[in-house]
Amino acid sequence: MAALRSYVNGDWHAPSDNGVPLHDAVTGEEVARVSSAGIDMGAVLAHGRSRGGPALAELTFHQRAALLKSLASHLREHREELYALSARTGATLGDSKFDIDGGIGVLFGYSSKGRRELPNSTVYVDGALEPLSKGGTFVGQHICTPLTGVAVQINAFNFPVWGPLEKFAPAFLAGVPSLIKPASQTAYLTHRLVELMVASGLLPDGSLQLVCGSVGDLFEHLTDQDLVSFTGSASTGQRLRAHPVVAANSVRFNVEADSLNCSILGPDAAPGTDEFALFVKQLVTEMTVKAGQKCTAIRRALVPANLIDEVVAAAKERLAKVVVGNPASPEVRMGALASLEQREEVRRSLKALLEAGTLVHGDPGRVDVVDADAERGAFLPPLLVRCDDPDQPQPHEVEAFGPVSTVMPYETAAQAVELARRGKGSLAGSVVTADAEFAREVVLGAASRHGRMLVLNRHNAGENTGHGSPLPALVHGGPGRAGGGEEMGGVRGVLHHMQRTAVQADPATLTAITGQWVTGTPRNITEKHPFRKHLGELRIGDTVVAGPRTVTLDDVEHFAEFTGDTFYAHTDEEAARANPFFDGRVAHGYLVVSFAAGLFVDPGPGPVLANYGLENLRFLTPTYPGDEITVTMTAKQITPRVGAEHGEVRWDVDVTNQDGASVAKYDVLTLVAKRPEEQG
Repeated sequence: MAALRSYVNGDWHAPSDNGVPLHDAVTGEEVARVSSAGIDMGAVLAHGRSRGGPALAELTFHQRAALLKSLASHLREHREELYALSARTGATLGDSKFDIDGGIGVLFGYSSKGRRELPNSTVYVDGALEPLSKGGTFVGQHICTPLTGVAVQINAFNFPVWGPLEKFAPAFLAGVPSLIKPASQTAYLTHRLVELMVASGLLPDGSLQLVCGSVGDLFEHLTDQDLVSFTGSASTGQRLRAHPVVAANSVRFNVEADSLNCSILGPDAAPGTDEFALFVKQLVTEMTVKAGQKCTAIRRALVPANLIDEVVAAAKERLAKVVVGNPASPEVRMGALASLEQREEVRRSLKALLEAGTLVHGDPGRVDVVDADAERGAFLPPLLVRCDDPDQPQPHEVEAFGPVSTVMPYETAAQAVELARRGKGSLAGSVVTADAEFAREVVLGAASRHGRMLVLNRHNAGENTGHGSPLPALVHGGPGRAGGGEEMGGVRGVLHHMQRTAVQADPATLTAITGQWVTGTPRNITEKHPFRKHLGELRIGDTVVAGPRTVTLDDVEHFAEFTGDTFYAHTDEEAARANPFFDGRVAHGYLVVSFAAGLFVDPGPGPVLANYGLENLRFLTPTYPGDEITVTMTAKQITPRVGAEHGEVRWDVDVTNQDGASVAKYDVLTLVAKRPEEQG
């Protein structure tokens, strides 16, 4: 059997030895061999830094997002092939979709995030402008730029597709190349995934590399610009994080490790309620999906003491219907563990759990399987443990990484919180209740030791994604035992791969650096109205100044009658004067905004297609009848949309009165057409 090749330095590399055999989790047959022998790890990292990093840095966030979308579409066309290979890891079709479709979904999710929430630029402006001087000539702004190293990802065996893609997507969107190191047991599936990604031709050279086998001396070559994302056991994560090079260079190190996740049934969820049924269904699902080999799976089921008998009976009834065997058989609902070694590890952990409890369903030494050999394949039945003394340490310290969960009782909400915390850091927790006050007490009490918490009840049952489903828009990680890391999280995950830098400068220089107009930067007032310019003609700083227009009492009264906004400050002189903020009747703020629009708009058909937003509106000075208002509107940010016939322009609007005082400040968003030659 040939050894898997690694993809390094822009080419496929065959190992210089025979490698270690990898076996089909269902049949025990050899699938492939794995080895990293002969790879120069220093050269691999250097290739990513010198080729992949610069190539990605030339692209804007939107261009990278578009590539992620195209890559996701390409992989989606090859799902059936990946499903078939995934079955050899012991995964059912449902398990495979969870892994493969979930990973592809992360690419789509980050593509959408990149286009909607990040600028079409290579620089991310973080937060508001910070004034640093009275005169406004010295200001500060935080910016984020990509690290110039490589995002090294060391993945676990349980999600050979989703694992690499959920790390790759935010790194790629940030502009940082990735080096994927899969767990050996299922490396053949990750290998095929990377083959498909490379064959797509979408990725710049050096932006993606793959090492199958040992990391060798990789860590010896890490620099302060590299990152490591590790998923696996807590002990291995601690050892790698303590590597002297990691410590010396302050290498960013994200860990997702062992996690004794819990699900808590509320006291209101008696048998017969929707919540009771949801709790039992979720528990069984988390025990059997991927044969319980999920870092987010429920290991501790905490239930009201007076309901434990009913919960155990209902769970046993559902578990008895779970068919174990060859994932290729349509009646099978749970496949094999990833390897025989993993099965033995689960048996050892179960033995420790049984020091504190009783096995109420399943036999670790016997399992009836369909269309498979129970001994040659890495099969186990679902195993449910009951522990009537929740103060026993084992359920809160031992994770059996397989189809195993322990049911324990609690008496009060405070005790449920205390038991949840005893996991000493979890990736995910869930509370199944229709009692909002109970949910509030448990979530706020347990949140400090959880990366994510789901409240499940009849109101969201039809649309919730479940206890064990990490989502690209939300952080995936947890404190303490879970590793203290965060992955994904939408834009948060992108910024993890970037350096935040505080830039102090004069406004004009800061505008040049960020590509966004900053107050105090000279404006560009031209004869041609900015609304007559196509997107490619507009420049940051292009400005229109219009007015003045006198606001009359008739205007205020008409606006009040026309809109129905007859608030006393606009209609009652005496009451308005009694208000400490006003010296009499004032114009409506939205009247001022409407008049400003009438002043700055160019009414004829032209490149401006639509006004689709107004943000950051603040009314700063009251406008009284007789005041004259002038509007200054400046192009603040220009964002071409990739593949579209238009782009977005953000305008800074400052409405002032006859004394020069700002009456209102806000941003206006417009869609502006490109010239035909600019489109695409």
